[in-house]
Amino acid sequence: MTTPDFGDDVRFAHTLADAADAVSLERFKALDLQVETKPDLTPVSDADRTIEERIRSTLSRSRPRDAVLGEEFGASGQSARRWVIDPIDGTKNYIRGVPVWATLIGLMVDDVVVAGVVSAPALDRRWWAARGQGAWSGRSLARASRCQVSDISSIGDASLSYSSLGGWEEVGRLEQFFRLSRRTWRTRAFGDFWSYVLVADGAVDIACEPSLALHDMAAISVIVEEAGGCFTSLDGVPGPLGGNALATNGRLHDEVLVLLSPDGPPD
Repeated sequence: MTTPDFGDDVRFAHTLADAADAVSLERFKALDLQVETKPDLTPVSDADRTIEERIRSTLSRSRPRDAVLGEEFGASGQSARRWVIDPIDGTKNYIRGVPVWATLIGLMVDDVVVAGVVSAPALDRRWWAARGQGAWSGRSLARASRCQVSDISSIGDASLSYSSLGGWEEVGRLEQFFRLSRRTWRTRAFGDFWSYVLVADGAVDIACEPSLALHDMAAISVIVEEAGGCFTSLDGVPGPLGGNALATNGRLHDEVLVLLSPDGPPD
């Protein structure tokens, strides 16, 4: 069976990312940046909303039959093809002037992520992938190199990235996280999208978070997988639909799942 070619969708996602970058860079560190607190107590800026509105507007013109799921404005349309948008992943960094944030654009077909673009303009980097066509990183489609996960095969040699300890405590899995972190060579809280694209780049071997939404994971999941890695929930369910995430270079995945499980081995 021939694998569908989603290259056109990736190229289109790059044009969406271009428009998003124009807004996010213009508003980054703006003195009049407007920030509000959402009902879930997370911040949202006027840049978040403007980016998602512009992406939705372009999708309505160029892909009118596709559905959309965005962080700020929810779900619209019904279709087997669904664009999943996080206008600014790392909003807390964005509003504090930390340059580690990105726009995440994923495309799902029948609940399988088939394409994804992560654009981090303040870092001057993008990562992208299409199902069956590999993962790539660079400044543009024309200036790219292929992503490849690491070949680390021992937990004791592995680098682990995460976002915060508080989230693990909230879901009652802090001890399991400590169990994993004690056995790794190195731990750093690179956080958000950054942890996962570093796995795809081979610079980090394990990334995990205890609570995430689909818009946080869709684009990054296909990039990790197409770079040769593995992306599941903490319970081992493949893909980004499990409400949390574990991404590894693949070689370490089963062992990490055991270490993070409630019934994992003792320290």
